[in-house]
Formats: sequence, C-alpha cells, structure tokens
Amino acid sequence: MAEAGSARSIVFAQAVRTALREEMKRDERVVLWGEDIGVYGGVYGATTGLQREFGPERVRDAPISEMAIVGMAVGAALMGLRPVVEIMYQDFLSHASDGIVNQAAKWRYMSGGQFTCPIVVRSPGGGGSGYAAQHSQNLEAWFAHIPGLKVVAPCMPRDARGLLKSAIRDDNPVLFLEHKSHYTYKGPVPREEEVIPIGVADVKREGTDVTVVSWSRTLLWALQAAEQLAQEGVSVEVVDARSLRPLDVDTILTSLAKTGRLVIAHEAHAFCGVGAEIVAQVAEGHLDLLKAPPRRVCSVPVPLAYSHPLETAALVRADGIVDAVKGIV
Repeated sequence: MAEAGSARSIVFAQAVRTALREEMKRDERVVLWGEDIGVYGGVYGATTGLQREFGPERVRDAPISEMAIVGMAVGAALMGLRPVVEIMYQDFLSHASDGIVNQAAKWRYMSGGQFTCPIVVRSPGGGGSGYAAQHSQNLEAWFAHIPGLKVVAPCMPRDARGLLKSAIRDDNPVLFLEHKSHYTYKGPVPREEEVIPIGVADVKREGTDVTVVSWSRTLLWALQAAEQLAQEGVSVEVVDARSLRPLDVDTILTSLAKTGRLVIAHEAHAFCGVGAEIVAQVAEGHLDLLKAPPRRVCSVPVPLAYSHPLETAALVRADGIVDAVKGIV
C-alpha cells in the first residue's frame, strides 16, 4: 500500500487517463481509437488532452462503427501494435462482438501461440444516469463466458489506473469495463507507478460475520451497507472482485473460512450473472464453509427505464445488501 502523503486524490476518469498517458509514454506501440476520444476528449473526459500530447496518429477519432473499431484493432494487434479502443457504451459491444469473441479471443489459441492479440476494449455501462434501456446495460457475464478473454471491472480510481496498466501490457485481449455514472468518483491514487495484476481480488473492508463480494460501482453500496450494519453489531467483510475473468476464488474462500456466510452484489441481472458463477464455484467444492445459503443482490431483470424513479427502483442499492445480510445472519 502507498504510504500516506505519497498519494493524490483524483476522480475515476483521471485515473484512467493517467494510466493511458503513462503507458503511451512507456511504449510507442500503444495507440488509442474510438468515437470522440480525440478532439472532444471522450464523452466522459477519460482521454482529454491525449490527442494534443501524442498526436492524431496515436489518438484517433473513429467513425461510428464499433465493428470497424474493434476489427481494425485486432488487425493492428496482430501486426505488433497494442491498441486501446473505447466503445462508448457497453450496449454497443454487441456490434463489435464478432471481433471480440470470434477474432481477438481466438487468435492466440488457433495459431498455437504464433500470434497474440493484445487489445484493450474500454467500455462504460450501468444505470443511474437516465440513459434508458439501450445505453445502461451491464454485460460482463457475456464476455466472461468466453475463453481467451479477460474481463476487468474496477471501482476505485487506484484500481482503475493499476489494472488498466496491466491490461495494456497483457498479451491477451482484455475488456476493461467502467461505470458511466462513476467517472467523477474521487479516491487516492499513488503518485509513483503501480501496476495491479489482473486476477487478484482485494479485501476492501475486513469483517467476521458475512462476506460481501462486489465490483464496479456496486462496491460503493456494499461498503455503505457494511458501515450501516456495523452500527447494528454485524461485521461485514467486503471483497472487491475487480477481476471477473480470471476470477480470484481463493480470496473469496479465505474470507468465507472466517465468516461462513456469502452475499454477492452486482448491478447486472442475477440470471446467468457472474454472481451465479461465484456461488457455483463455492458450492461445488467448498459447501462446508457455508453456514447459510448464499444470497445474490442484483438489479431487477427489466430493461432500464428513462424515468428516474423507475430506474432507481430497478437498480441494486445499499438497503438491498443490508436486507440480504440480515437475512442470513
């Protein structure tokens, strides 16, 4: 951990931008492509100033074609570059899914290791901003299902910077999923370089009664719930999965060995979600650790409404996590 005084407090978008800038300075093979990422600096400001600093050859505004953006990135990666592309909303990953699923994820295996495909696909998703059904989905489970892809979903600015640096250096394709309602969230980030390995979870709060596993912005609600429950005498350990594929099951099991109770909270729908995979892995080999049936706290399985009250009613919140914890304590 960085010592006090060696960190600065920055917002999530700035943490992403810092990682991009540092890696572009370190390796001239790193290039950025995406819609409005150049002159405009990204719809959420994550690439502000990078085109001015590195030039339009390395930071390119792309046409409105997610298929073309990822297709070009796959070809460039096979030829030796390390592209980082931005798909403006996770919903639009469906347009690029052939390049991600059938090309990027397969090249290293199908070539017997003769080719690597080191691309990073950054994409914001999630609700809470009134962007309605076609711009608010959380699709991490789609891509975590695919062998050959890595999937990362950080919450804290420190993790965003450190994990993005790892993703850019990785020789495998990585989906780097951000939450579009979270770019202004502020947290400490070390001033010195820090590279956080993909596939390692982090215990954000220690506890003894219940393990709550979460990631992305929902981690904030888990920490809020833990604080509220502490006032009621319930000790909650909060595990930030942050890497969904590969998944650090060992850290979750270590926590469960202390607490014996498991709650998983994520904004994506429960059905076939990553939370279901975590429950399955725990139950299949470590059922003896559980003192009570595990619980999942997820958003209501409906397309999100534009209406703020309806959207809020559908999304997972801290009170739902509190209720789930109380239900198994």
